[in-house]
Amino acid sequence: MEASFLKILEEYDGITAQLAGGGVDIARLGKRQAELQPVVDKISRLKKAEADLASAQELAVADDREMAQLAGQEAESLKSEIARLEAEIEEALLPQDPNDDKNCIVEIRAGAGGDESTLFAAEMFRAYGKFAEENRWKPFMVSSSRSDAGGFKEVIFEIKGRGQGEGPYSKFKYESGVHRVQRVPETEKSGRVHTSTITVAVLPELEEKDYAIDPKDLKIEATTSSGHGGQSVNTTYSAIRIVHIPTGITAQCQDERSQAQNKEKALAVIRARVAAHYQEIEDKKIRSLTKSQIGTGDRSEKIRTYNFPQDRVTDHRINQNFNQINLIMEGELSPLIIALQKADIEAKKEALKNDYQRGA
Repeated sequence: MEASFLKILEEYDGITAQLAGGGVDIARLGKRQAELQPVVDKISRLKKAEADLASAQELAVADDREMAQLAGQEAESLKSEIARLEAEIEEALLPQDPNDDKNCIVEIRAGAGGDESTLFAAEMFRAYGKFAEENRWKPFMVSSSRSDAGGFKEVIFEIKGRGQGEGPYSKFKYESGVHRVQRVPETEKSGRVHTSTITVAVLPELEEKDYAIDPKDLKIEATTSSGHGGQSVNTTYSAIRIVHIPTGITAQCQDERSQAQNKEKALAVIRARVAAHYQEIEDKKIRSLTKSQIGTGDRSEKIRTYNFPQDRVTDHRINQNFNQINLIMEGELSPLIIALQKADIEAKKEALKNDYQRGA
């Protein structure tokens, strides 16, 4: 049995002893014991299966041919069970992202490439909306800025849905970073391939109980909504702009009709941005944490290239290619997300194994 499994049993036995002795902090110990219980049950089953396998392997070399054959079959069955239990335990021991059951805020911004970049931003906005709907989540616009070409200079939207460990953030978080597109623009007469980029940021949508901001640190302004080109689209002060004074981070919303609705959405965005800002500072202090993640946060990281002439999407974090680019742009992102989730699990397994070895 792996050393990491034995350490879990030791921790569980230690907690049980402390609880029996009426030690302090019973609530914390009880919570940790409850968290470990399912894993401990599986480890107990694994220990029994390993003992049964040893017995079966002894009988498999017995002189009684019929008994040896039955024991050999039993040994093969037990090997499969042991492999399954080990995989389940390893996955259960992985650190869970506490934000995986949350809604998310997606921010898409045009980068290098002029109009072509804004058009690709609009296409990705559409693809993300379709992907959300396929997962029975709903996209809601927060704010947008159109380009003269009909694309988006910037578009910010929420993805909402029921969370049970698989909320929108659990999948959309893998989209954070720089997306590069290579294709021939419709306006390009010479047929030359152009390269442009967009930046995607995905933030977990936090409730006030998850992350509270002191109201004194917020400056809230009401303005008239503006449409394409900056012209006023109504004369009521329904648009909301919020500034977080300590960091200078801003958020605004004008897509809802009422000031109250715009304020609620802008508060959700500012809360997510401020939390992400301070989390990024903490992550930089603990560089080792990034080794157990598959690019789920760095906005400056080039994560993916969409090569239209070659019908190929390359995810650079896992060095894997995907074809049928037109389907991907129609929201068929599941093959990419599944591959990233698998790679993330493997990276976390390796990091966890190294942690246990260092602590041994």
